[in-house]
Amino acid sequence: MDTVLIVEDEPLIAWSVEDDLADAGYTVVVASNADEALKLLESRGDITTVFTDVDMPGSLDGLKLSAYASRRWPHLKIIITTGKGPPDPIHMPKGSTFLSKPYHLAQLRNAIVGMDGQGRSTSGLPSANL
Repeated sequence: MDTVLIVEDEPLIAWSVEDDLADAGYTVVVASNADEALKLLESRGDITTVFTDVDMPGSLDGLKLSAYASRRWPHLKIIITTGKGPPDPIHMPKGSTFLSKPYHLAQLRNAIVGMDGQGRSTSGLPSANL
């Protein structure tokens, strides 16, 4: 089962997603910004999926975090979310998936399941390389 890193600065959203994914059997870790996320990625070898909001405080936003993480750990599944509309695919890592806020938690679970180990969508869900 995947270990999912949630990168979300809104505590209620992070808690809801964490609770749902844990109930679905995932191991979940949470970071409130990109700096915390990078520390977790460096210290844990079990993270397989990064689910990040675009807008958050800190030295990197979610797009820059996902670009760095996909270069440093190319095996990661990367799912990006924001309520401001989809980012230009040129700014998203190849193979990443986008979920628009508000999303249903089932959509997130389906996105995780629908990506292979190289972070590519296999389910037909919107992804950056479409």
